[in-house]
Parts: sequence; C-alpha cells; structure tokens
Amino acid sequence: MSNKGEIEQKVAEFLLQIKAIKLQPNNPFTWASGWKSPIYCDNRITLSHPAIRTYIRQKLSTLIQEAFGSVSVIAGVATAGIPQGVLVAQDLGLPFIYVRSKAKEHGTGSLIEGEFSPGQRVVVVEDLISTGKSSLQAVNALRDAGCEVAGLVGIFSYGFDAAEENFKEAKCPFYTLSNYNALINYAQEHNFVMEDDLKLLRKWREDPQTWGNTINT
Repeated sequence: MSNKGEIEQKVAEFLLQIKAIKLQPNNPFTWASGWKSPIYCDNRITLSHPAIRTYIRQKLSTLIQEAFGSVSVIAGVATAGIPQGVLVAQDLGLPFIYVRSKAKEHGTGSLIEGEFSPGQRVVVVEDLISTGKSSLQAVNALRDAGCEVAGLVGIFSYGFDAAEENFKEAKCPFYTLSNYNALINYAQEHNFVMEDDLKLLRKWREDPQTWGNTINT
C-alpha cells in the first residue's frame, strides 16, 4: 500500500488521541480470554469522530483496491466490523453483507445477512485482529456458502504470531491500516508512555499469554 508507514503512524496517532486505544502497562486490562493485557482497543470510538472515520474509510477502500483489485461484495464481521464495512461498501459502490458470530436462533436462522450469490468475490472487513479466530470463522462461513474470499482488511492488528499462522493456514491474506509495532513507536516518539512502561509493552508483545504472571498487579 502506498505510504504504508505514514498511514500506520497516522492511524496509531488517531487511535491514541481519541482513546480508542488505551495503554495501561501498570494497571492491565483483562480480556475475555482471561489474558492480562496492557492495551485495550475499541475501534468503535472512531465512528464518533467524523474526520477520523472518513480517513479510515478512505484508507480501507484504497487498501482493498490495491491489495485485491475487483471485488463483488464487502462483508462485515459482527459486530464491530459491520459499520466499518458499510462505510467501505458505500465508498466503493458495492453490495454489503455481514456475518453473525452464530446463526440466528429464530426466523430464517441465517448466519450471513444480506444478498449474495455463490461464486462472488468477497473482501471481509474487520475492526481488530488479535489471534484472528473470530475473523476466520466469518471467512469460513462465507466460503461454506460458496463465496470466493479474496482476503480480509482491518483497522488494527496486535501483530501476534498466532494470527499470522492462522491466516496462513486458512490461505486468507489479511492487511491492517496499523499495528502494535507502529503504535508503540508512535507512543515512544510522542511521549505517550514512559521508558519503563515501554519495556512492559514490548514484553507483552513477546508473550501475551503469560505476561500477566510476570508483573505485579
């Protein structure tokens, strides 16, 4: 993607400015998985900031065009990927569908909402990539429904090795506008965190699963 490094830094700047990303190495968050984490990311906050929302929409649209060329449909991952996906689909003038985390328990029992046809080339839009498992559930649901999934794009990735491995195994290329390394570099350069905190943040990235056991909480 053209100006890749510049975009990574700009998105990191935006996410920190509006506190869509919070860094608390000395007062870590607990994720749903039980992992302790010095970072919490909620990209839904970007939707409340029109200029940032527009920048992200435009860069995701450009990323899709540059990485995947012509596609037929944009698919959002429920729930946070839905509004981002709608904005991108509108920008590109494409149909939009979304994939539920599980099939509807009433009515049609749909897992995928919206109109599509088997064989259509789809790009999936996600807000955040951690291990990639929930994103790839959506990818597999679309493939099972007969779609050709060109790949996935998102706003931010933690850059876990597990995500790289999971997407590679699924043969699904993925790209994000920014990532953990870009975020930490920006936070360091602009004094968002102290030097001692940077050490904790880098250690977490090396071993996120057991990092919580090594700190005083």
